[in-house]
Amino acid sequence: MASSSIAKSLKSFIKSTFLLLLCFFLTSLIRGPSTSFSLSSTHSHIAGAGCFGLHKLNDPHSKCVFLKSHHPCITQGYVNYLHLFYCVCGRYPALGYLLLSSWLLVLFYLLGNTASQYFCSSVESLSRILQLSPAIAGVTLLSLGNGSPDVFASIVSFRSGSGEVGLSSVLGGAFFVSCIVVGVINISGSSSAAATTAARIDRASFLRDVCFFIFVLSSLLAILIAGRVTIFAAMAFTSLYFVYVSIVSATHFCREKYEGLGLVVPILEAEELNDPISAKEHSSGEAKENSSGEATDHHHHYHHWMSWIVFFIELPLYLPRRLTIPDVSDEKWSRPFAVASAALSPVFLATLWNSKRTGGMSSKEALTIFLYSGLVGLVLGLMALHTTMKDNPPRKCLLPWLAGGFLMSVLWTYIVAEELVGLLVSLGFIFGISPGILGFTVLAWGNSIGDLIANVALAVNGGQDGAQIAISGCYAGPIFNTLAGLGLSLAVSAWAAHPEPFEVPAAPAMFEIVGFMIGGLLWALVILPRKEMKLDRVLGIGLLAIYFCFFSFSLSQTLGFFHF
Repeated sequence: MASSSIAKSLKSFIKSTFLLLLCFFLTSLIRGPSTSFSLSSTHSHIAGAGCFGLHKLNDPHSKCVFLKSHHPCITQGYVNYLHLFYCVCGRYPALGYLLLSSWLLVLFYLLGNTASQYFCSSVESLSRILQLSPAIAGVTLLSLGNGSPDVFASIVSFRSGSGEVGLSSVLGGAFFVSCIVVGVINISGSSSAAATTAARIDRASFLRDVCFFIFVLSSLLAILIAGRVTIFAAMAFTSLYFVYVSIVSATHFCREKYEGLGLVVPILEAEELNDPISAKEHSSGEAKENSSGEATDHHHHYHHWMSWIVFFIELPLYLPRRLTIPDVSDEKWSRPFAVASAALSPVFLATLWNSKRTGGMSSKEALTIFLYSGLVGLVLGLMALHTTMKDNPPRKCLLPWLAGGFLMSVLWTYIVAEELVGLLVSLGFIFGISPGILGFTVLAWGNSIGDLIANVALAVNGGQDGAQIAISGCYAGPIFNTLAGLGLSLAVSAWAAHPEPFEVPAAPAMFEIVGFMIGGLLWALVILPRKEMKLDRVLGIGLLAIYFCFFSFSLSQTLGFFHF
């Protein structure tokens, strides 16, 4: 109950922050010049030599004038954060820090919420329609759902010219999950099972995942050492994930054949059966229902008004996505929203296309695109109106709905990831910190904190199956993020540079992350089999020590204590 109330309070705080920031952004747009928002695709980033001259100026007015005359200082995304910080909040830097950090929190919430509420819903439904087994769905669609923020953030950063951010965020997230999350699971699991039998991890699955992850990191290390990659090498690196899926599938089918029993528990069922929060909420719901007769009229009146206040706070975050992302799940089915999403999705796509066209376009071209998209939206809306019912989502021809929901949720995730990367690059320039360092700390931690909470809770409260699922996810997820996130990013960048090879932005910190990560995997590979595959405190403490050694090493280099 306490954890549920804390989560609700945090969500309300984030949504209230978004509402206040929205009002502030609109006010600054009215007051400031047209450069406060950039609606065109600006693939330039903070790398031009002239842009660093900003730090030589002292007064806010001079910095603001400098920004307006130096276009390389404009980052990708829709909000010009440097203009907001130096021009709008120039005399009040504390206010600028507060606004940007609050907006960073909102973007992290939007990225995770869009992936969990919309993207994962489409992925789960696609898994049912395609009739995938739990093992295959876990390493494909589930990994895609959990890793989508990292994947899209990586692709966005490479396309915008800030590849160091994408590279460091994916590797930093994989390092965090494989060391911190696995370490906490081992410490918590061994402590909770002190009086009983400790959970055992399947030896074959563990060795398969860890050894393949080491092979993936070794392949990536070869690319980093080479410093450049061709389109064929990038595609070969990405295709390693299909090799991994094939190995997992073969292992699963062989085990079913020789054991003759389906011992694999579907992930969603395991989470639902062993989720203590859900059980507490269920029991607390019954208690509330039993004591509802004792509530006063004043209490009901208070909650009525509070629900309306929360509704209006949530509206700016909820409504744009709900009106453009088709959702045919039983829990959130609404015929008006379904018709609206079918009609407005093409218009939304046209708006983004017009805003991202490089070189600009005439008003006639823009109007033509809007008219065609409006016509397509009208046809789709009428079709949705005549083929859906009020009470139940459609049961036939689900694939177009799911494909539309998948596409639009991907688009929204991409938009938020683009804004998040733009903000991190701007923060790196404001604080004088390399964007890559912010990538493997702030961005990696923000995208991985959900894995820490969910996997630890599942391992501690889910018994034998919960521990197995949690440990497997801690390796399957980073494998997917590394091969799909970095692989696709390298493939897209190499395709753009073809026939010349793409220069990989390999900073020295990338070699350090890979080296320490392989060290953590080797530590787990040695200790866990020696402990008879039981969750062990020594393994957990060792993994935490490896991560904090790397963090201390990187922090010392950043502060200038020593250099290599």
